[in-house]
Amino acid sequence: MNSINRRSVLLAGLGAAGTGALAACSGTSRSDSASALVSPSGSEVTRVEKKRSSTGKVHKRHLTAAPVMLDLGGGVMAKTWAFDGRTPGKEIRLSAGDTLAAELANQLPGRTPTSIHWHGLALRNDMDGVPPATRRAVRAGSAFTYRFIADAPGTYFFHPHVGVQLDRGLYAPLIVEDPREPLPYDDEWVVVLDDWLDGVTGTPDEAFAELKRGMGGMDHSGMGGSSPSPDGSGGHDMGDMHMSGGGSMDGKSASPSPSDSADGGMSMKFMLMGADSDLLGGDAGDVKYPYHLVNGRVPKDPDVYTSKPGKRVRLRIINAGSDTAYRVALGGHKLTITHTDGYPVEHRQADALLIGMGERYDVLVTLEDGVFPLVAMAEGKKTSGMALVRTGSGNKPSPTVRPKELDGMIMTASQMRAADEVRPPSKKPDRIHRIELTGGMDTYNWAVNGKKFDMNNPDAHPLRVKEGQRVRLDFLNTTDMWHPMHLHGHTYQLGPAGPRKDTTIVLPRKKVSVIFDADNPGQWLLHCHNAYHGEVGMMALVAYQS
Repeated sequence: MNSINRRSVLLAGLGAAGTGALAACSGTSRSDSASALVSPSGSEVTRVEKKRSSTGKVHKRHLTAAPVMLDLGGGVMAKTWAFDGRTPGKEIRLSAGDTLAAELANQLPGRTPTSIHWHGLALRNDMDGVPPATRRAVRAGSAFTYRFIADAPGTYFFHPHVGVQLDRGLYAPLIVEDPREPLPYDDEWVVVLDDWLDGVTGTPDEAFAELKRGMGGMDHSGMGGSSPSPDGSGGHDMGDMHMSGGGSMDGKSASPSPSDSADGGMSMKFMLMGADSDLLGGDAGDVKYPYHLVNGRVPKDPDVYTSKPGKRVRLRIINAGSDTAYRVALGGHKLTITHTDGYPVEHRQADALLIGMGERYDVLVTLEDGVFPLVAMAEGKKTSGMALVRTGSGNKPSPTVRPKELDGMIMTASQMRAADEVRPPSKKPDRIHRIELTGGMDTYNWAVNGKKFDMNNPDAHPLRVKEGQRVRLDFLNTTDMWHPMHLHGHTYQLGPAGPRKDTTIVLPRKKVSVIFDADNPGQWLLHCHNAYHGEVGMMALVAYQS
């Protein structure tokens, strides 16, 4: 539906060979189980790639993943990994139909492998950057060139798909411009949000190791009591947390191991307690973050966008975080929401919007005169990231400022409708898959349909589809936590008339149904974009039968 041209809904000529009966993921027919799966580099993938609308223009980029000491502003230093020594990495911008040839050089320490996943893009399967499902990881000391046509305009980003590397500094925006852009505006500002702990309180790998032990393996006395602190950090003051117990401000002692408690249990150094959000249906997150960044800067020393009063600006907002949804507002302004996950929606005005990990929103604002905080409040965690918009004179707001718009009309994807030009025609699904989200914090056993995904054996229990089918995914969240569910290589529609997206929030104990057309052959990951939930096993493979 989106792999050839976003503006035309690709259905003509795509017949579902041998379809007519619905197949649920709880069981497959004898013919399904016997049929082979499409190879990520197979002839079907090549055939569809040749059909994509191409300008013939090639953009060459070189990306080096390597250790770096980052200045996050305000004297905060973090020892991390990043692309070419900066976070976010340098933006890649091209026009729809252009080809990207991006060479990744892996200079990470030891034998650390890595990859690049081009989040949200419908591209050829063998360039999707999900080892080993689509191809091998890029080994330390080696390089690989990702080459593909980017034919769908929109706001995207890229990041690794190895372990919990997303929770380091390895990410950057990818903007695909529409050569026939219908939206009138004067300027753009790309806004990247992130939750940050790497090189400050420890490493993502240490956080993941602690989380995997689950609540049963934790020493709750390490939380300093059962009641959360006012900032939602679970008994620790966030202003003190990054200065004590390991992890100095200069990043030189930034990788302490969780300490043993007196009774032999493990203290809760990284696990977050007491974070709660009505918007997210309860538990807001798993991980304590000392900082929330906007364009790589802490609120004390924020990124500043400078313009003039009256200018109409397009904000492309990307949540590159690993465990945090953000409530975003620009003080003194209304937001007109125009796109989500790259696709246009019927315009809606709001005071603030909720954006989960992996989601992107485009909004228009007409700038007032003065200095205004763009605040990304960590939903349910009571801490925030901040950047500034300056169009005139005025003092810099406090780093803890909370604009009244954050408590005004808050827009979520469930309230939006797809624009007419990207709304798929009505059609009965040829195949339905039940995607039951299972698990919990007690044993940290997040999974899909009760099965933890094994990345070393990705096609053990695939969700099979055939090219040309209309597919419905029924997400049933049986857990007590929300999950942002991301499908690679496709976009889906929420419900019968909702927005076109590739990542959607599924609230606790709720059901969300989405539809997509199987038009991009290969083997595609479907997973929770909470980096820790996905890595522990909340993933599945949507695999095309050949």
